[in-house]
Amino acid sequence: MDNERIAELFEGLGPVSIRKLFGGKGIYFDGIIVAIVLRGELLLKADEQSVPDFEAAGCRQWTYTGSRHGKLVAMPYWSIPDRAFDDPDEMTVWARRAYEAGLRAGR
Repeated sequence: MDNERIAELFEGLGPVSIRKLFGGKGIYFDGIIVAIVLRGELLLKADEQSVPDFEAAGCRQWTYTGSRHGKLVAMPYWSIPDRAFDDPDEMTVWARRAYEAGLRAGR
């Protein structure tokens, strides 16, 4: 996903900055990380307060298998509902949830 498309998706939230992160990209709004792009997939930040919304929308959490211990590791990033990619107002709602989760996390 190129930076122009990322900026377009987050336009309703406001201007975002994009930096290299985890071999992908970190998307920041007002200095707070709100999303990442990993292996071409855009994932939004979530926390215990917003996870139920992501689950209800059928989103999936980013997980990976740890190389040292072989256990599944769950990260605080979730997929975006497909409808949000085509509806700027819907994307703004999800982006705002991610920003609020970032604020609550303090980073």
